[in-house]
Amino acid sequence: MPATDWRDVKYDEVFTDTLAGLERRRHHDAAFVVSDAEGVLRDLYVQDGNDWGGRGEVQDIVLGATIAAYESFIAAWKASSPSQEELLCP
Repeated sequence: MPATDWRDVKYDEVFTDTLAGLERRRHHDAAFVVSDAEGVLRDLYVQDGNDWGGRGEVQDIVLGATIAAYESFIAAWKASSPSQEELLCP
């Protein structure tokens, strides 16, 4: 097994699980709005930048996959939702 295989497996696992969790929350929590997800993403960016002590390879993979899942989720949500202008103009 090549050394990168476990990294890819872990990344895919975290990305898939995070995305599934976000989708579940969106469908079951009426109070959850896109700005909530954007706020978490901002915090994840800060956490990513705060690596002065060194997280280690596994935590870097987990954080990278989590950020990518949030970015993907937010982009898909925005693409599927009408803009305020579309709502105002019949």
